[in-house]
Amino acid sequence: MKNNTRAPFLLKISIFLLLVAISFGSSEGICQIAPSGEQANPGPDDRFKADILLIVAHPDDEQGITGYLARAMDEHKRVAVLWATRGDTGGDQVGWAKESALGAEREIEARRAVGVLGITNVWFIGAPNTPSQDVLWSLEKWNHGAALEEAVRIIRLTRPEVIISLLPDYYTGENHGDHQAAGVIATEAFDMAGDPTKFPEQIVAPSIRTSNFMGTEGLQPWQPAKIYYSANPAVPFPEGQGPVYSLTDVSPSRNVTYCKTHLESLGFHLTQGGGRALVALKDGDTTGCRPVKLIFGKSLVGGSETSDVFEGITPDPIAFAPVPGYQPETHTGLSLELAGQFSFYRKFWAAHNIERLASLMPVQEMGVTPGGDLPVPLLMQNYTDSSASIDLTVELPAGWTEHGGSGQFQVLAHGQYPVEAMLVSPPQGKVGEWQQITWHARSAGREIGAVTIKVYLEGHPGMPQ
Repeated sequence: MKNNTRAPFLLKISIFLLLVAISFGSSEGICQIAPSGEQANPGPDDRFKADILLIVAHPDDEQGITGYLARAMDEHKRVAVLWATRGDTGGDQVGWAKESALGAEREIEARRAVGVLGITNVWFIGAPNTPSQDVLWSLEKWNHGAALEEAVRIIRLTRPEVIISLLPDYYTGENHGDHQAAGVIATEAFDMAGDPTKFPEQIVAPSIRTSNFMGTEGLQPWQPAKIYYSANPAVPFPEGQGPVYSLTDVSPSRNVTYCKTHLESLGFHLTQGGGRALVALKDGDTTGCRPVKLIFGKSLVGGSETSDVFEGITPDPIAFAPVPGYQPETHTGLSLELAGQFSFYRKFWAAHNIERLASLMPVQEMGVTPGGDLPVPLLMQNYTDSSASIDLTVELPAGWTEHGGSGQFQVLAHGQYPVEAMLVSPPQGKVGEWQQITWHARSAGREIGAVTIKVYLEGHPGMPQ
């Protein structure tokens, strides 16, 4: 018997054509024809158009700027929110929910919290909540590429002029790695969403728009105009870093102060202690309502750093603005530097044209509780053609001890040697005090580099390392 190898292929083609015919014969598959006889082009879906897209890590992170968001809504700005996680770790202040159940509760709390402001377009990436102070660990746990892809998708869907996120920097008073990761993802997505070569499957139109067949996503590239960051308002960054919005002003749509609107929104986060905000709202206690201070990242439409968020923005889309990306530096000799996330940030800011963030903290700051461990990543590098012996020592304030770091290290030619210095703060250290620690690296009797950090003794532990 002759074997007809074409039969399975022809059968598949027949089934495909039959399905296409069924699809076009259904009400969903009929092409929409404009009165002129031309096929209608629906364009981007304006139901999801936003003027501001807020990208944060956890439910309740949006509360740092709800007072401003309420003001923006009064100014008829459209606001959307993207949370990276559902906040599925931590304690439950009102019940027994933990893990996934807690995440389910906090997602609803978040939706209600921004819903009271009139914000309904919200999304969750679904990344895991990572109890860390290290942005690189959070990005690892989030599956960096997948989280970034989703952020780019939501930017292309919502087409915001302004993105607001959390500060991509490690600073005392705000050490959660997830918060920093949200700022990293937001910045990367800001610079990628207008590039048609990034996640191109998102921007290619599907072959049959109204059918049930799978295909590409049909979005369009979009270049946001400005990016701002939010940080802990209690941290004393230099003044003049961005616009400031008072919460004592009265909302014309609600006839209450933006402080009260903020407390009402915060009150929905009951699993995270939002009940305290409700008590403050009832008692008229506004002591927790600090002004919203945004940190200017960059603008592609001009305007000053401290001017209103929407200064210079017009309704027309702007052109894609590529950033330089990472540019390798030329080094010689031997060197010592802070490593890990600190080294990453120096490269990251330059790659994304937000180098101004380096001026927020000329000397790296870290926090630790009395008697607590303080790990500090260091990196010795050898850019010479010969192996080198490097002696690493540390200058410690009184009462501090070292559990690792100092010593002699052999660094190969054109190689590097990472060291995690482990320090312990004095158990009876004075809370609220700043202290300075310096490492020195010497080779052949000559100092080849030094690293200094400022350490703040905190009264309560931050997020665990």
